Amino acid sequence: MLSSNAICAVTLAFIVGMVWLRTRMHYRRGRERIALTRAGRIYFAVLAGVLVLGWLAAPAAGHAFWPAAPSTPTLSRVVWFLATYYLFIPLHRALRARGVEVFKVAVARVQEDA
Repeated sequence: MLSSNAICAVTLAFIVGMVWLRTRMHYRRGRERIALTRAGRIYFAVLAGVLVLGWLAAPAAGHAFWPAAPSTPTLSRVVWFLATYYLFIPLHRALRARGVEVFKVAVARVQEDA
């Protein structure tokens, strides 16, 4: 059986992947390559920061919000990670509403024969 830290690490990786895929699916598809914009790098850096904060602070926060519950650090962290995922959905919508793009289509350089 996996240890609680391994379960949290798998959940964390899953959440990062889901945020990446959910954000990516809102941009043009096709054979074009896409790249992160400056805002996209900030967006995912904030995501990483919130997830790391959750790894460290979620057990104490879970106990502070519900001291009588026999919660484990794993449960608190997983709840924090899921809440982060659901927080980043409206955040991305707000960015798009303001015209801020997380991904952009990268212009491929065409090599000309001399």
